[in-house]
Amino acid sequence: MTCGECSALLAHDQRYCTQCGARRGELPPFVSDVLGDLGRGTVSAAPVAVAAAVAAEPARTGRLAGLQMPSPRAAAVAVMSLLAFGVVLGSAVSPAAPTASAPVILAESPPPAAAPVNTATVSTSGGGGGSAPASSAPAPVASPAPAAPPQQNSTGGDNSAPPAGPTLPPIQHVFLIVLSQQSEADAFGEQSTAPYLAKTLVKKGELVENYYGVTSGELANEVGMLSGQGPTPDTAVDCPQFADIAPGTIGDDGQVAGNGCLYPAQTQTLADQLTTAGKSWKAYAEDVGNGPVGEAKTCRHPALGSADSEQSPRPGDAYLTWRNPFVYFHSLIDAQSCASYDVGLDQLKNDLRSPQTAPALAYIVPNRCHDGSDDPCAPGQPSGMAAADGFLKTVVPEIMKSPAYTNGGMIAITFAQAPQTGPNADPSGCCDNPAQYPNLAGVAPVGSTGPTGATGATGSTGPTGATGPTGTTGPSDVTGGSVVPTGGGGKVGLLLLSPYVKAGTDNTIDFFNHFSLLKSIEALFSLDNLGYAQDPALPTFDQTVYNAKTSG
Repeated sequence: MTCGECSALLAHDQRYCTQCGARRGELPPFVSDVLGDLGRGTVSAAPVAVAAAVAAEPARTGRLAGLQMPSPRAAAVAVMSLLAFGVVLGSAVSPAAPTASAPVILAESPPPAAAPVNTATVSTSGGGGGSAPASSAPAPVASPAPAAPPQQNSTGGDNSAPPAGPTLPPIQHVFLIVLSQQSEADAFGEQSTAPYLAKTLVKKGELVENYYGVTSGELANEVGMLSGQGPTPDTAVDCPQFADIAPGTIGDDGQVAGNGCLYPAQTQTLADQLTTAGKSWKAYAEDVGNGPVGEAKTCRHPALGSADSEQSPRPGDAYLTWRNPFVYFHSLIDAQSCASYDVGLDQLKNDLRSPQTAPALAYIVPNRCHDGSDDPCAPGQPSGMAAADGFLKTVVPEIMKSPAYTNGGMIAITFAQAPQTGPNADPSGCCDNPAQYPNLAGVAPVGSTGPTGATGATGSTGPTGATGPTGTTGPSDVTGGSVVPTGGGGKVGLLLLSPYVKAGTDNTIDFFNHFSLLKSIEALFSLDNLGYAQDPALPTFDQTVYNAKTSG
């Protein structure tokens, strides 16, 4: 991103240009409200509100250990609150100007040698409060004003700070719909072939344009969204062999080392965290119960160590194993509860009848005919976004009319990745995304060419010497650190629907990725962070995303 005023480079979470001071985007609603109170003269609570807002802002940290820095938003709000309070205090202690148009000349003469320094003196320089009468001679130094009595708030009570409100909305149910591979422009743009998604639903929610996949491979992105794990060479090609990751040791950032598909039992997922916290989850997979005779009707997956025969859709059964990331974790499939929690899409309607039966996390998996893939699930069947649009038109209204949604719900619609091959391939990433994952060291970049195989990225010679689909020569930063040309899964976009986001808004300022979404959901349920979601520099959702006033 670049500054609109001076074209200086800006980082993904940078609100103010350090070169010219211009702000990128509108002020957050809670700051605008506080400044509006200042303009209306209701100033007694305004500094407290600003201070509370700053205090509630979580600090972001750099990648260097021990380095704690406030976020740009917190710093900006702090500066504005100090300046605004200076204006008010200056007006209170200084005489009014003779006329509105009288010139203001500020002059300062040195204090008498014997005069002690008074640290309580309020300076009006830069505050813009009271003005001195015009004079060509240096103005005398005014005696310190007596301390003003403590102000009272408008209700007549004392001026003690109110308790800080919640920094996040009370969302109790997250409905996560993960489609296949499409770019943000093709899914949500003017030329989208999904009018219900791109026009109807966008008007009802908040579109986060700068939202990215984290790697190449649909399954690898889905696994990352669920657990914070990076890819293995096998998950990057959607795991044709259903085998354990070996050696499966745990390294830095909780990453499982090796190659394979099934994560060891000690690897936790968002589902495991919710269960431990006493909350429920369910995966609703379309067609999961339509397998051949003898196969499981829920929590369906191949036998350990065998080839996955369900990599491609079959007549009447368009369920694909690799579109259901929950079955790649021993912590889930080895538990008897998997059969009750990894179920068919037809159970969603029944679970939506009350907030008590609706899970805290509902992960919705459309079959291959409805997931937005450009490959038709069968000859003559619709494909691409037009097919996904019909699925959304059936499922989303059902969720939105449910009490679980209207009383503390949020729907998130996104894509596993952008296309990774072809003329529109997009391997970009953002938000402190690793440019090189440890399990892919020395492995040429891959791009899925279909559900049963993969090929190296066009022109690639390895992960650090790639000339890849966008002509990049390595993971060098562009746009001031917001986006890197390799290492990610491309720009896919994210649509949020909730009583806690303002309808019809377009977030073009913030940058997020699948790890950000995991971290943000964990924050809603007060859970620890998993895998790469532990990165303190990773941006997460805050008041600029939860932008409806009802979010508190």
